[in-house]
Amino acid sequence: MSDVQQQIDTLVKTNDIILFMKGNASFPMCGFSGRAIQLIKACGVDTQALKTINVLDEPDIRQGIKEYSNWPTVPQLYVKGEFIGGSDIMTEMYESGELQKVLTI
Repeated sequence: MSDVQQQIDTLVKTNDIILFMKGNASFPMCGFSGRAIQLIKACGVDTQALKTINVLDEPDIRQGIKEYSNWPTVPQLYVKGEFIGGSDIMTEMYESGELQKVLTI
């Protein structure tokens, strides 16, 4: 495992909820990242408890997270070490009530 992959693995496994995104919870820098934050907030998660990684600030992580998850886009949500998905999957899960259950930790 490369250094970047190890760094991502550590981040995913040591944070209950982590979102790899463009921007941060206070200032998302793309519509998909903004949507992901809105969904997380709508599930009652305090954004102070949410770890975000701004992939625009870290190009190695921006590419590395895509390889880590085998998922081509950002944002990417992980809960308790498990890859949940991007904003489209999060939207579907929210509409079915599943995201609320996943984010209740």
